Amino acid sequence: MKKEENTPPKYGSLSEVHRAFGLPKPLHPLISLLNGADQELVVTRPSGSHVLSFYKISYRPRSTGKLKYGQDYYDFDEAGLLFAAPNQIVGGHEDDPTRACSLYTLLIHPDFLWNYPLAKKIKQYGFFSYSANEALHLSDKEKTTIIAIFKNIEEELNSRIDDFSQDVIISQIELLLNYANRFYKRQFITRKAVSHNLLEKMEETLDEYFNSEKSLSEGIPTVQYLSAELNISPSYLSDMLRSLTGQNAQQHIHHKLIEKAKEKLSTTSLSVSEVAYQLGFEHSQSFSKLFKSKTSLSPLEFRQSFN
Repeated sequence: MKKEENTPPKYGSLSEVHRAFGLPKPLHPLISLLNGADQELVVTRPSGSHVLSFYKISYRPRSTGKLKYGQDYYDFDEAGLLFAAPNQIVGGHEDDPTRACSLYTLLIHPDFLWNYPLAKKIKQYGFFSYSANEALHLSDKEKTTIIAIFKNIEEELNSRIDDFSQDVIISQIELLLNYANRFYKRQFITRKAVSHNLLEKMEETLDEYFNSEKSLSEGIPTVQYLSAELNISPSYLSDMLRSLTGQNAQQHIHHKLIEKAKEKLSTTSLSVSEVAYQLGFEHSQSFSKLFKSKTSLSPLEFRQSFN
C-alpha cells in the first residue's frame, strides 16, 4: 500500500493532463501547446511528480524555482529548453503551486507522429534522454528562433485544423528538434571548459577503476557507471565526448581497456586469459576479439612484438 501511495500519477492522454492542471480541453486530442504568457491561462499544478505518456518540450525564461526530473531538480535561474520522453518522471516543486512553470510547453502524443518518418527519428535525438541539469541554454538569438517555431505551432492549432495541419505541425516540430540539435552542439563548444573537466574526471575515474582492480569484482566498466560517477546522463556523456573527441563513451571505455591490456601484456608474464580476467572480461575470447579489432593484432602477436 505504501509503495502505491508513493507512485507518481501517470497521465495517458492530453485530456487527463489538462483536467489535472485545471486547463480547458485541448484543441487537438494528440498535441497541445500551452502558452504561459496567456493571461487567461491559469495552471493549477498538482503537488508532487507525475509521469506523462507523451513527449514534452518546455521553454522556460530566466526565473527562479526548480523542476523535478527523475531523481534530480533542475535550477531554472537560467533560461532554457527541457526535453522529456514518454514515461519519464517529471513534476514541479514551487512555492506557488498555481504559477505556470514555462513560457511554452509542447506535449506530443506518440500517436500524433504515426506514419511519419519523425516517429522513428525522434527517438534518435539524444537530448530526450538528458537529465534536467543538462537542459539546453539559449542565447538571445536562439531564443528568438525557438519562440518563433512555438508561435507557428500555436497559430496552426488555434486557427486552422484541417487536412494539412498535421503535416505543417510535424514539419515545425522537426524544425524545432533540428535547431535544438544544432544548439546543443554549440553548447558543448561554448562550455568546453566544463566539458574538458568532465573528460579529465572520466579518465581519472577509469584509471581508478582499473588500478583498484574493481574490474575483478564488477566486470568491465559501463557507460551507466561512468555517467553516474560524473552525475550526468549516459546520452549527454556520449554526445559531449563525441563533440570533443569524435568518440562516444563506449569507445572511450574500449580505448582505456586496450591501453591497460597493452600495459599488462608488455610488462607482465600474465597469460592472455589472466589479462582478460583482470580487465573484467568473463571470456578471454571476447577480450581477444576486441583487442584484435582495435589493434589488428591478437594479444599474443602484440606480446611477441616486444620480444
